[in-house]
Amino acid sequence: MLLGAFGDDFTGASDLANTLARAGMRTSLTLGIPAGTAPAGDDAVVVALKSRSIDPAEAVRLSLSATAWLKANGARQILFKYCSTFDSTPSGNIGPVAEAVLAVLNAPLALVCPAFPGTGRTLYQGHLFVHDRLLSESGMERHPLTPMTDPDIRRWLQRQTPLKVGHLPHAAVRAGISSIRTALAHAAGGGERLVVADATSNEDLLALGASLADHAFITGASGIAMGLPANYGIAPGRTAPPFAGADGPAVILSGSCSEATRRQVGLYAQDHPHMAIEADTVMNGSLGLDTLVDFLETHRDAAPMLYSSADPEVVASAQARHGREALAQRIEGLFAELTRAALKRGFTRIVAAGGETSGAVAGTLGNAVLAIGPEIDPGVPALQLRGTKPVAIALKSGNFGAPDFFAKAVALLAGKA
Repeated sequence: MLLGAFGDDFTGASDLANTLARAGMRTSLTLGIPAGTAPAGDDAVVVALKSRSIDPAEAVRLSLSATAWLKANGARQILFKYCSTFDSTPSGNIGPVAEAVLAVLNAPLALVCPAFPGTGRTLYQGHLFVHDRLLSESGMERHPLTPMTDPDIRRWLQRQTPLKVGHLPHAAVRAGISSIRTALAHAAGGGERLVVADATSNEDLLALGASLADHAFITGASGIAMGLPANYGIAPGRTAPPFAGADGPAVILSGSCSEATRRQVGLYAQDHPHMAIEADTVMNGSLGLDTLVDFLETHRDAAPMLYSSADPEVVASAQARHGREALAQRIEGLFAELTRAALKRGFTRIVAAGGETSGAVAGTLGNAVLAIGPEIDPGVPALQLRGTKPVAIALKSGNFGAPDFFAKAVALLAGKA
């Protein structure tokens, strides 16, 4: 293993694995921290954690365990992957995790770069944009778990850690590798331990990656990984293992309430069987697993969709009635039960939308190892379980994907272009 990485949710980890694979690295994705050794023959391994919205102390514990496993299996460099919208709260986990890993690796500083221009996320003057809007005006300010109300990543991160947070301005990035290295050395000399880097293009990300060859620890969204494989002499175009897919029934499970996912749900529902999972009916017990499984069985040959995705106002109202944590746990638990029931009944293709939903779905698979298949949409690869009966899945971040993502995912998971 050359590069070891861990992601704070399952969709983000699959996004990173996709980026590394497309850049030429032979990459595996593990669901949780494996008990044994790393898969043979891989250049990179990405450990998927479910640590984004949990207690910071537990997030640190999981992240340090992942780091220890990756280092024990030979990783020369560690990458901490979080969302390109920096999903966290002022008391969130990104700062504490970065601080803890910096300490155990005895690294002088770590880059912080959530930019991912391919999906419209850019960083300029330390501020994060989603397309042409500041993060705090993009819809992310209404996220039910991690509302992002401040686009200044330096300020947001400084609330989470006592470490000194610095800034690598766009002018220094655009000036190239030598300029970046000089600026980072100056930052380290000034006691800065976490340095937020501007990036508005893939070229910026490639320059940043090339500047980090000797860094023990890096943090960011998947975009920062674009330039890392070249540091090991790896280039795009290496032959990847064939993706066979799975030809059994498919199901879509959508829990994200993002604008992108709600558009995808609306489009797919126009010509596919679908059923809403409404908060009140779940919490009062009038909608249970048996009803949902009956719906799946009735429509098993038509790739049915089950979704709790709803407008933010509807979600906020339901959270006020039932409690945010209680509602989230019940919905996630139901998606996990649905996944187990679907697999038991021969469904072999599962598309999950939303970080928490994807975590619930993938969590039913145990400490599985997944091979990286072709990209469905930017940041979302097709995935296939290794060493088991054919099961193919897609784990989509709520904000990712074109409007027709679900139909494309169902087809591609069957091994069809």
